Amino acid sequence: MKRLAYDSLLAWKNKADRKPLIVNGARQVGKTWLLKEFGAKEYSNVAYINCDEVEEMKTLFSDFGTDRLIRSFSVLSGVAIVPDETLIILDEIQVVPAAITSLKYFCENAPEYHIAVAGSLLGIGLHEGTGFPVGKVDEVNLYPLSFKEFLLALGKDMLVADMEEHRWDESSVLSNTYIELLRQYYYVGGMPEVVKRYAADQDIHEVRKIQKQILADYRRDFSKHVPSDLLPKVNMVWDSVPAQLAKENKKFIYSAVKKGGRAKEFENAIQWLVDAGLVYKVLRVSKVEKPLKFYEDTNAFKLYILDLGLLGALSDVDSRDVLINNNAFTEYKGAFTEQFVLQELKGIGKTTYYHTRERSDLELDFVVQNYQVYPIEVKAEENLRSKSLKTIYDGNNELRPVRFSMAGYREQDWMVNVPLYLATEWISCAE
Repeated sequence: MKRLAYDSLLAWKNKADRKPLIVNGARQVGKTWLLKEFGAKEYSNVAYINCDEVEEMKTLFSDFGTDRLIRSFSVLSGVAIVPDETLIILDEIQVVPAAITSLKYFCENAPEYHIAVAGSLLGIGLHEGTGFPVGKVDEVNLYPLSFKEFLLALGKDMLVADMEEHRWDESSVLSNTYIELLRQYYYVGGMPEVVKRYAADQDIHEVRKIQKQILADYRRDFSKHVPSDLLPKVNMVWDSVPAQLAKENKKFIYSAVKKGGRAKEFENAIQWLVDAGLVYKVLRVSKVEKPLKFYEDTNAFKLYILDLGLLGALSDVDSRDVLINNNAFTEYKGAFTEQFVLQELKGIGKTTYYHTRERSDLELDFVVQNYQVYPIEVKAEENLRSKSLKTIYDGNNELRPVRFSMAGYREQDWMVNVPLYLATEWISCAE
């Protein structure tokens, strides 16, 4: 299974000023697999240690002498560690906070050793400020498979090559093929275990079974890691996400979680889910101008789940509504299509906002900033009406409006329509 983050790992390996690497990501997005695959292909050998399974790791970091630690890693992994030839992988590093701190000393005193670590995004994130090696590590973020990675997993390399040609106006020739595959992606999503099984036999019933198991595993994580007084609220927020996205106005409403619910009651639960990488929080901006960061409104936001397929499983959406009918595209108030676009934007590292105006029906589904600012409307059908985009553009002609829809590529004087299946490829090369 090809992961595009592999190229980031290769760039890290070849950096002259390489630092120890942290691979960030939610549980079950493939961090361990990717590091092992990378090590097997790019190094002479791999010294792999699971910090949660090797008891000695709990007491190993009494001091941070790098020579002693390297000898210990060699003993515990059973691998002779050679500078520049061995990849050292410390997995589940969050269970040994001192191991995270030790990365600073490897950066400063032993840069010849290639060390990569992975673990719970929550555990690593909470370690920041308490010995986190700020400025002494490189980081790569890993997400569920993107649509492009999904195509590669299905052996559709030629379609991916066609996307990467960026011949936007010729894309309509293959639109039916792309849309059918996009329909499959809506159901399967991008969790590696799910995609791997679907690529092997396309058993949609097994797909949903695995998705449900992942959701059950997350529930167990809640029970294991969330403080008891916070646990019911985390479960309530998590369960509310599908209904929040199915509203016409997708702004997160606390009273939709619990009647009479307030921010102070649920904000810690939301933050826990964000820190764990299980939900994405998209803030509102009060103005569509750069820098967007200046106009953040932290009191208004939308929540999205980490994976499109898991959203369908959490919502119990029937496979017929996704794979046969057009319901996933046309119903649910565009929830699945917005989830798809947001997930794709996150995967290429875009900080994403949305915009509304008070006492107005104007709403932009997303806003991103490269050099230019791109107001984005997401359409689940071929609907080409874009009243909000036009209103925003009329107020500021320096904006670059874009609409992602099921219609073909089309450039107009003031905006561009991009097919949904090309959304990531287009926005990643926009200036």
